[in-house]
Amino acid sequence: MSPAQTAPPVELQSPTPPETVRAVVAQSAAAASAWAGTPLRDRACVLTAVADALDAAADELIPLAISDTNLSEPRLRGELRRTTFQLRLFSSVLEDGAFLGVRVDHADPQWPMGAPRPDLRRMLIPVGPVVVFAASNFPFAFSVAGGDTAAALAAGCPVILKAHSGHLRLAEATVSVVTAALRDAHAPEGVFTAIAGVDAGKLAIQDPRVKAGAFTGSIHAGRALFDLAQSRPEPIPFYGELGSLNPTFITRTAADERRDELCDGLIASFTGSAGQLCTKPGVVLIPSDSDLIESLRTATLPGGSLLLNDRILDGYTDAVQSLAGDPSVEVLAGTIDPTVKAPTPTILKTTARYVLEGGSSVLDECFGPTTVVVSYDDDKEMLDIARSLVGQLTATIHGTDADELDDLVSTLVGKAGRILWNEWPTGVSVTYAQQHGGPYPATTTHSTSVGTAAIERFMRPVAFQNVPDRLLPPELREANPLAVPRMVDGSSKV
Repeated sequence: MSPAQTAPPVELQSPTPPETVRAVVAQSAAAASAWAGTPLRDRACVLTAVADALDAAADELIPLAISDTNLSEPRLRGELRRTTFQLRLFSSVLEDGAFLGVRVDHADPQWPMGAPRPDLRRMLIPVGPVVVFAASNFPFAFSVAGGDTAAALAAGCPVILKAHSGHLRLAEATVSVVTAALRDAHAPEGVFTAIAGVDAGKLAIQDPRVKAGAFTGSIHAGRALFDLAQSRPEPIPFYGELGSLNPTFITRTAADERRDELCDGLIASFTGSAGQLCTKPGVVLIPSDSDLIESLRTATLPGGSLLLNDRILDGYTDAVQSLAGDPSVEVLAGTIDPTVKAPTPTILKTTARYVLEGGSSVLDECFGPTTVVVSYDDDKEMLDIARSLVGQLTATIHGTDADELDDLVSTLVGKAGRILWNEWPTGVSVTYAQQHGGPYPATTTHSTSVGTAAIERFMRPVAFQNVPDRLLPPELREANPLAVPRMVDGSSKV
């Protein structure tokens, strides 16, 4: 790694000028080779150093986060712990090396396909500079040093962070902490940089030196960036998480057996973080004759909460008023007051028949503390609703062992990236088998932005055929000097 560098002051509260954006991209591109060539253990140490620095700066960062986002201190401290945990988790992935997907096929003159097999050695390598667009609702875990940044840096890719306008003071402070940690850990200069402003983000994603993009946000903004990435002379992958309704299906037997539990669980899930979670259950299918509906009608809902910013408040107010203004939708619980700054939770209700007969706008995402109960008369209606859905991040079933749900499960597998049984979708564990992504419009690709598999988004495969051992990357050499897990002649081994 290069000697420590003196980083310039971070300035993000004003839009980054075009000439600065181009200079930042050039700096990132210049760092790509050195960062990709950094030994895995050194790269792991850098990620750990960033995590340590963020933990140490918690008392500086948390007050800024509270001021910028209106989120509570306990929520933000938990989110910061999640952020540093995932940095350390990726560090452990680097130590292991299995993420490289190394495969070695030795030459075989008797290969059964009828022609000799050459010596082939395949592995994943970093794609190059990545533009990461920070999210508004997770100012730590999906922002400056969040999952996309952690995965890209772990993959060996420099990151150009496009700060979110909703928490620029926090972003500025977090970028300063991260860049100082990288400098002290002797990471290559330019391996992590930051820009601000809509136009700056657009310019960066179109720069030919940028090789991938990652985004969490609205369908409108994400689709616009996706189209820019795809319309370049050299199209690049754009990993966008764009939105989700996260439908929940409650069977008749489950509603009868666990009415109070389901009532409390739903309320806690859709009101958590004032409903500003991409995994919030936005529509809930409940049998029309179930007492659960009446329990929700008479339930005590939490008080109002400030939303992240005025733009999100305006969007939420417009969406919930539009839903409630539909003559086939009733307000089941709560109130709607477009004049308040801290909206209270609301439960709306309609019928499966209405949705299936053309009221599909009920199934549009409403980002905030609202959910829609859709009452169904029989299992066929429930299944028909499932079949009518577009792509989702999650789909949840609350059922019992007595329920026959094979058709529902198989339908939801085609609609969502994560299927839950008798749990609620809010809360996404950072782990090895996690899948946070689903068919469009939930995400733009069939990848995950949470968990260790997220690293694969920022890598591409390359194979070496009959290349002399001395010219191969260490991970592919016959002696396997780094002891990387790999498949050799079809068998897994180290």
